Amino acid sequence: MTVDPNAATQDFPSPPSAPARPGGGASRYLVPALVACAVAIGLGAYGKVHDPAGTAFNLAGFSSTGAVKSWLATVSFGFALVQLVSALMMYGKLPGPSWSGVLHRWSGRVAFLVAVPVAVHCLYALGYQTYDPRVLWHSVLGCFFFGVFSAKMLLLRSERLPGWLLPIVGGLVFTALTVVWLTSALWFFRTFGVTT
Repeated sequence: MTVDPNAATQDFPSPPSAPARPGGGASRYLVPALVACAVAIGLGAYGKVHDPAGTAFNLAGFSSTGAVKSWLATVSFGFALVQLVSALMMYGKLPGPSWSGVLHRWSGRVAFLVAVPVAVHCLYALGYQTYDPRVLWHSVLGCFFFGVFSAKMLLLRSERLPGWLLPIVGGLVFTALTVVWLTSALWFFRTFGVTT
């Protein structure tokens, strides 16, 4: 008697594969949005209730904390421009090297790390202020920047996101940082001159 080697599988079919998980459903969008709101509102609330100290730090070689803050913000904005160009390379909108993804990640990390002391100075030394439209936009968008940046970092860990979502959120991060730079560092350089 011969035995068909496929008989076992014919009588007992393999179990159906598990259905693909949707990746958390709405929570994959809701959680980053809620975290972004919490970060932005938390920073704004702290800046509003905290009594401004007037100064948070200064670096040797700089004439004022305003100069330090402006130059650090400019460095951060420069790396944000690298982020924009490398993102356009990654999405095929500009020609670029195969390592444009690495450039994008590292320029974003540096831009964020350089922006943190600027934010600390703004919140601790100056607080959340609204006495002038420029200052109001700077305060609002500074808080928004860190909120939307937090959302972007959480979204990067999500699977199966729509292709349009990360470019939109990344664009919001870049736009917020651009306006923050325009209302602080560029204003400082135009008002007091490009000094160290």
